[in-house]
Amino acid sequence: MKFTRVNLLVASFAALAMGSACQSAKKPVATLPRQQTQAPAPVPATPPPVQASTEPAPSVTPEAAVPKTDAVDDLLAQVDQEYQAGQANFKAGKVDAAKQNFTHGSELLNQSSINVNSDTRLQRKLDEINAALQLVDQQDQQQTEAAAEQQSEPAPIDEANEATPPVDPHVKARAEVEIKFTRSDLPLMMTDEVAAYINYFSGRGRGTLERGLVRSGRYQEMIQRTLKNEGVPQDLIYLAQAESGFHPLALSRAGARGMWQFMAGRGAGYGLQRTKWIDERQDPEKATRAAARHLKDLYNQFGDWYLAMAAYNSGPGTVQSAVKRTGYADFWELYRRNVLPKETRNYVPIILAVTIMAKNPSQYGLTDLTPDQPLPYDSVKIEYPVDLRLVAQCVDTTPADLQDLNPSLLRWTTPENTEFELRLPEGSKDRYEQAIAAIPQEMRVWWRYHKVTPGDTVTSIAQAYRSTPKAIMQANQLEPDTELAADSKLVIPISAGRHATSEDAQAYSRRFTRYTVRRGDTVTTVADRFGVPEGMVRRWNGLRTNSLRGRRTVFVHLPVTPGSSPSWAAKAQSKAKSKRTAGVSAQTAQPQAVVRHRVKEGETLTSIATGYHTSVAALKRDNGELSILRPGMVLLIRSR
Repeated sequence: MKFTRVNLLVASFAALAMGSACQSAKKPVATLPRQQTQAPAPVPATPPPVQASTEPAPSVTPEAAVPKTDAVDDLLAQVDQEYQAGQANFKAGKVDAAKQNFTHGSELLNQSSINVNSDTRLQRKLDEINAALQLVDQQDQQQTEAAAEQQSEPAPIDEANEATPPVDPHVKARAEVEIKFTRSDLPLMMTDEVAAYINYFSGRGRGTLERGLVRSGRYQEMIQRTLKNEGVPQDLIYLAQAESGFHPLALSRAGARGMWQFMAGRGAGYGLQRTKWIDERQDPEKATRAAARHLKDLYNQFGDWYLAMAAYNSGPGTVQSAVKRTGYADFWELYRRNVLPKETRNYVPIILAVTIMAKNPSQYGLTDLTPDQPLPYDSVKIEYPVDLRLVAQCVDTTPADLQDLNPSLLRWTTPENTEFELRLPEGSKDRYEQAIAAIPQEMRVWWRYHKVTPGDTVTSIAQAYRSTPKAIMQANQLEPDTELAADSKLVIPISAGRHATSEDAQAYSRRFTRYTVRRGDTVTTVADRFGVPEGMVRRWNGLRTNSLRGRRTVFVHLPVTPGSSPSWAAKAQSKAKSKRTAGVSAQTAQPQAVVRHRVKEGETLTSIATGYHTSVAALKRDNGELSILRPGMVLLIRSR
């Protein structure tokens, strides 16, 4: 008991001491109002005057910096109004108006006095706005892009193969009468399948048929002349109508390309070259000659034009196997026994339907079509790379017209270190040769011509092309006080690897490529991967440093001026210099050519590797493991 009393006494003294200490600690804040337990007094209409105080003002706590809820709500309401308006305009196809809405919404958030990071709702709304802007930019770029990479045309044969048109007895009966009076060097016959596709091209597929027949005028004379020279029926021209609608850039889902829809391997077997510079499957004349020879070989193998056409579609091995299994060398018997692929079973009826309709235009309302006129051209054989934009300036035409004349070119420039037949507008060969002679051969990818307009000066022109007045005067042998004559042309020297500001829209593709950031990536590694300057990567993504920490994706606009990346070459030369210092031969450090390939529908790693004379292992090494290959992906390809 004694021990208990002592402990209680000590506890009492301790409690008193603690109470005293607590009161001492609370003294500086004793003027703050205590928590009230009774009802609060009415708030006065006007706040009482603020009393002057000699004590320092209390510091603002983080909570005090958070904006009031009503201010955030007001801002969100304004931004959301722009966001919803942008969505409505975008759905209505008004891309420019949608872009203005989203941009205004972004400005409201970024220029507000309220810190966006102070409220998760503001952050989410900013993310939505940015995502919408990216989508609008992509749509706008797809509509207005003038990039070097050719835009493929979907092959009409794919759409026709998907159709399951009904058989109209009236259409069939009329067609049966027509073919009795139709002259053709192909055998024509009427079946339910042929009648069904006549019905299809009279309705849903009519636009495809008409566009092809109009475009055929550009190539008809050349195609029929080539078919005749190769000893095959001239009405096989309608195979090209069914396959591609006579579009040199037609691309099927299976990867067949060009007017005659050659697969890469089959085209190579008939002499159609395919490199990183050209794809001769897209050359109308060379592809027509190859198709005629291939069809002739197939006819010699099967002895029947229907089987030859079926083998053209699915390969001779497929048709040969079907003939061996059934014992019938007859297309319609193979059709009835269902031993051919669906696309091949449809293929011959599609061609026959197109042939019958094209050769009887009045019966099918096709007499009002005006075929395109052939494109006459001059040709010049060259062995140096030259940019089509420079060629266009030499002969006063447009790069688009030159691409139209040279559809086998896959990029803005002609091949290097190999002969190429460059086609020019008719009558412009001499003009081109005179103009190009003023440009050093090694600079024909970079240098330009400028047509002088009133008010131009050497200084203003130099600024526009990122050149110098001195270089322009030297290249054109101008005196300092020379007055520039309007409509005259000046040679514009531009350093290799640089682009004129007046061509910036073409120096980089307007369409962005979305790159998923990997562990260890920096701005430098991404710039090297795509062959673009680091500063451009930072500018496109609003970055101030080299770090990509916290970024999931990076947006890159691909260079459209071909050739190896200047930044890559500079780094390789730097490495070569350091190796020479260490006693290593400079030949071991030569820069590799870097090509960026956009994956097309139907392509595989094997087909891409074969086309670029590299290996699947090299593609995986330079682009990650590539477990999935999707159309639109951009692959980095280095020459071996």
